[in-house]
Amino acid sequence: MPTPGTRSATDDYPFLFDDHHRAVAELAASVAPRLEGLDDEGETDPNGAGRKAIDILGESGLLNYCVPPEFVATGPKGGVKGTLDVRALCLVREEIAIVSGLADGMVALQALGSYPVALAGSDEQKRDFLPRVASGKSIAAFAMTEREAGSDAAAISLKAVKIAGGWALTGEKVFISNAGLADGYVVFARTGEDGPRGLSAIFVDPAKLSSGTLRATPTPMIAPHPLGSVRFDAAGVPAANLLGTEGEGLKIALSTLDVCRATVGAAANGFARRALGDAITRTKSRVQFGKPLADEPGVQAILAECATDLDAARLLVYRAAWAKDHGQPRITREAAEAKLFATEAAQRIVDQALQLHGGLGVTKGVAVERLYREVRSLRIYEGASEVQRVVIGRSVTR
Repeated sequence: MPTPGTRSATDDYPFLFDDHHRAVAELAASVAPRLEGLDDEGETDPNGAGRKAIDILGESGLLNYCVPPEFVATGPKGGVKGTLDVRALCLVREEIAIVSGLADGMVALQALGSYPVALAGSDEQKRDFLPRVASGKSIAAFAMTEREAGSDAAAISLKAVKIAGGWALTGEKVFISNAGLADGYVVFARTGEDGPRGLSAIFVDPAKLSSGTLRATPTPMIAPHPLGSVRFDAAGVPAANLLGTEGEGLKIALSTLDVCRATVGAAANGFARRALGDAITRTKSRVQFGKPLADEPGVQAILAECATDLDAARLLVYRAAWAKDHGQPRITREAAEAKLFATEAAQRIVDQALQLHGGLGVTKGVAVERLYREVRSLRIYEGASEVQRVVIGRSVTR
């Protein structure tokens, strides 16, 4: 296996990709250097850095892979009408995560925040919003989490009540990426009875409220990211902004996560590739007791475990993506396995890479120090590792 961080998955596993995926990987790798340093800018201005990332990603064509192919006009072609090219999106996230966790997060939210529209929106909603997401002219958000409703989505309490001509939303969402930055929020709200059947998905454009207010408050994080809470106070939106039908909210949310969870694993692999590549370089150049650290059997054993973990994680991610791209209706178990293993493996790999850097590893400005802070959230968002184990366990015992 070549040194991680130097080759795309399309080179390492050509049997999992179509011809156009190589072009996607090459494009992402060529754009990635332009995103280096955005995490440093995000330390003081996460929203500004996030918007800069969107501008670069949109102009380069990489955001095309956040929406179904019929809503974009440029870039390497591929994918099936009506759905995402999941392998392409995974390739983009893996390559971008090597250089910037903040930029990777912006890619993630363009897909996560727009996929419910692609899945359940009207033709008019799709034609209006999805091309703007692909070009970077609009920023998307996925508003699901609440203080008492994280993994238990059925406990969502934010209410949407019918008013003349539409809906009025009241309540709060927390830990919402792109809060205050987004041009369109997909909000999961209670429109009926308690439990999962009473949830609906509603598209909210904060600039086009018919009444009430939407207020975003930033939440500082361990690593820079545009994130915060969003408070809706009788925020009025048109009836046509309902996605799908009333009561389909949880189905839409789970179908979205079914696809996007595999891409979280891809981002984890990008972090791990960078960490392992830097660790290999460091141990080859660092001389202790008269020889490079890389010549020590103990160090070689650590690197061997990391390389094996990374290889397994990438294969799980691209297996799930391949299955979805080839028409498998649901990839719930495959995506859960990919996210669980890849994020947990990335945490181990980054930790070992930092250890092999010694004191340098905890120094600000060194990549593994940044990665150590960035990788931790991946084991929580879009379903914590514990939730993925439940999903997998139910699948194997049913």
